[in-house]
Amino acid sequence: MKNKKKLCTEDLGDKNRLLQIIADNRFRTAIFGSARIKPGDTVYEDIVKLAENLSKSNYDIVTGGGPGAMEAASKWHALAEKSCLKGQSIGINIELPFEQKPNKYLDFTETKSTFSARLDTFMLLSHVFIITPGGIGTLLELFYTWQLMQVGHVCRTPIILWGNGYKHLKKFLRDEVLANGYMTEQDYEMTIQVESMEQVLQLVNMAHRHHEQVWENACVNIKQYIAGAKQLGLI
Repeated sequence: MKNKKKLCTEDLGDKNRLLQIIADNRFRTAIFGSARIKPGDTVYEDIVKLAENLSKSNYDIVTGGGPGAMEAASKWHALAEKSCLKGQSIGINIELPFEQKPNKYLDFTETKSTFSARLDTFMLLSHVFIITPGGIGTLLELFYTWQLMQVGHVCRTPIILWGNGYKHLKKFLRDEVLANGYMTEQDYEMTIQVESMEQVLQLVNMAHRHHEQVWENACVNIKQYIAGAKQLGLI
């Protein structure tokens, strides 16, 4: 009951603003990655460049709101917004013992006290998912997204694994998990490993075109998930 109380109070935060964002029909791209990368690192600068390109397509960007990859994804988007693009940089932060603070480039930020509430908010907000290099937290976000797609709780949309390192993860999953019957080929194919930014952008644009073509029917499953989240007191 104690955790339920936290979800119903602290984790609601700016509930009305979150509901407005969910209902605004804009296309939102989640970018997950390590909080530990620094400005000047190749991965950091690559994510800034990716966010620049996404901003040119006028997509909103959703991140964990903190430093590292999250800051890189928000940095250019915030600057681009000042150049008359209409996109938003949305950060869903988390309370941690070492006080992870929201980065300064966010248009909107919400801080959650539990990882479960934070992850569910990512699911509610995002139409496509980009996984950049990261550690335990990034892998948690990847597998949480993947699990919900597998069971049909969220839309089946591209989970994009960006980087050569994820080739090894895909090989492990094929050789040890898929080969032993612990997942299906359909499950395996929900994630797409790519190495170039151009491939990432192609996949995001493809998902956006599909969203535009079928509009409210693009995410029938997400409607079910929103209803469930309301029952849990998350929104």
